[in-house]
Amino acid sequence: MLSIALAGKPNAGKSTFYKAATMAEVDVGNYPFTTIDANRGVTHVRTECPCLARDERCGDEDCNDGKRFVPVELLDVAGLVPGAHEGRGLGNQFLDELSNADAILHVVDASGGTNEEGEPVEIGEHDPVEDLQFIEEEMDLWLASIVDRNWEGIERASRSPDFDLDEELADLLTGVGATELDVARTLRDLEYPEDPIQWTDEHREALASDIRERTKPIIVVANKADVAPPENLQALKERNEATIPTTADGELALRKAAEAGAVDYDPGDEDFEILSDLSEQQREGLEQIRAVMDEHGGTGVQQALDTAVYDVLDQITAYPVQDETHWTDGQGNTLPDAFLLQSGSTPKDLAYAVHSDIGDGYLHAVDARENMRISDEQELDEGDVIKIVSTAN
Repeated sequence: MLSIALAGKPNAGKSTFYKAATMAEVDVGNYPFTTIDANRGVTHVRTECPCLARDERCGDEDCNDGKRFVPVELLDVAGLVPGAHEGRGLGNQFLDELSNADAILHVVDASGGTNEEGEPVEIGEHDPVEDLQFIEEEMDLWLASIVDRNWEGIERASRSPDFDLDEELADLLTGVGATELDVARTLRDLEYPEDPIQWTDEHREALASDIRERTKPIIVVANKADVAPPENLQALKERNEATIPTTADGELALRKAAEAGAVDYDPGDEDFEILSDLSEQQREGLEQIRAVMDEHGGTGVQQALDTAVYDVLDQITAYPVQDETHWTDGQGNTLPDAFLLQSGSTPKDLAYAVHSDIGDGYLHAVDARENMRISDEQELDEGDVIKIVSTAN
């Protein structure tokens, strides 16, 4: 399962975002370090279900009238403050929690209502653009410190005649999600001495920064957009085009209202319908949320998750079935499984995603939409429904 992590300074709204995305019970408060231990839960990215091409919807619990929700892990760590890479505010512990994340959602208080320590100040008093650079720098310095602590071992290994810097760095950096390919690409783009003994702190910091960018892409979540000065949102977008205006409070309110049957709303919808009689105060609150959604195309919570998985991590959704005619598994369930795969994946990659035995025994695949056998090298597309024929079936 892909893992998306929430990072940011204290009191930016990470725990509210987490609660809205997972509906898990967590502490939420208007003060720094409400979260101490990392929260791990399951959220979903949203896509169109292939059942929209059929006469009836599939009825899967993760499909709501053709809106398919695919599970991913969401991690909420405690807020980071300047000096986190040196352990300030238990920063090393919290940064280590990000090691296995595939992407980072940087939750920023776009309202400027909290200072760099996460302490409340007047709306607009703090410049949220300053928070963007701080998180990147803390993550880079944290990773550089890991490289630095282990550099003596690389220097010793370099005295061996069969020394390979790519392999040594890959062994070191796999713990933070880097692959041999990531390391090779990074070294190709950097200028550095061939002898590791001649490397300086600047070389190691440049290595760490490039590896972080490759393995921990950051999507900016401009939270508290409902009260943020427009110039703040504009400045954040100018600093990072992928900035997503968000109201985590608004999403949480809608999710709770939907659970209570007060509104018709699915995560990612651009609007909602009020279903029951509400007090004037409740209706006014919902209409305020609607105004923000009208302006930004939704609350931003689902959009941020979808952007991280489908756009930044370049994933597609594929659906394995056993019956290519009815799109069912062995128990007759229609489209019961959805797998996220890297764009460019083949039917055999899907087979291994289902189970290693299915992959080992792979024979061929059938495109259930066209009811025809496809090449083993064919790249799968978003929403493909595939029958895997394997000796392990």
